[in-house]
Amino acid sequence: MNRTLLVAGIGILAAGVLASASLFTVNEAQQALVLQFGEPMRVIREPGLKAKVPFIQEVRILDRRVLDLDPPVEQVILADQKRLDVDAFARYRILDPLRFYQTAGNEAVAETRMNAIVNSALRRVLGSVTLLAILSDERPRVMNDIRGQVNDEAKRFGIEIVDVRIRRADLPEETSQSIFARMRSEREREAAEARAQGQEQSQQIRSRADRERTVILAEAQRDSQILRGEGDNQALKMIAEATSQDPQFYSFYRTLEAYRKSLNKDDTTMVLSPTGEFFRYFGDIT
Repeated sequence: MNRTLLVAGIGILAAGVLASASLFTVNEAQQALVLQFGEPMRVIREPGLKAKVPFIQEVRILDRRVLDLDPPVEQVILADQKRLDVDAFARYRILDPLRFYQTAGNEAVAETRMNAIVNSALRRVLGSVTLLAILSDERPRVMNDIRGQVNDEAKRFGIEIVDVRIRRADLPEETSQSIFARMRSEREREAAEARAQGQEQSQQIRSRADRERTVILAEAQRDSQILRGEGDNQALKMIAEATSQDPQFYSFYRTLEAYRKSLNKDDTTMVLSPTGEFFRYFGDIT
């Protein structure tokens, strides 16, 4: 009895090992290549449970989805002799698993070769266009040319290139520093020119203001002299008219002028007789 159970257990275990070695699954995102002693036997594209000869055949699972390819940054020289550091990426899918296995073997080797192909196409295509073309509406055409050249090379690996794009295109660091220095020098030159023009305009405005000030002062002095002369003339006329009407008025006026000029706070003290001729118009002040 025990021997029968042991034999049955060994049989079940052997059947399980045989089944695990014979059966495998392929999901919707995969495709498989069955190899026998390293030689490809068949390609499996449909998902599901599949069988193979145990211990003799092996299965290589390949991705059938769109895969990303990220080559290293490449420095290219454009047609106008400008240098650019181009960071590009590509998307691809494996169309022919058999050719892919025979030419590349696995995805790591294929990506290494495709990186070189993408950068080579970038150098060829971008070397025939200018920086303006990359920055203008011609960019889609340039990218299509790159994708077409990469696709032609990728077909021998059983790969289809879905898309190629430029993620970034920057000037090299030394070129950027040179452009920055040139821009700074240009801005400094423009600033110095603006300051010089401002100083010139300031000097012109100041000179014009000084000239106008001199003219205004001269005209004011002239007008004041004229008005003063007219005032003195009118005063003399009034004095002459008053004197002609009363001869004593002129003597009285001249005495008041003498009082005004001699009796002020800045003069020295005068000692005079109150009954003298100088105070004759003061009346009786004793």
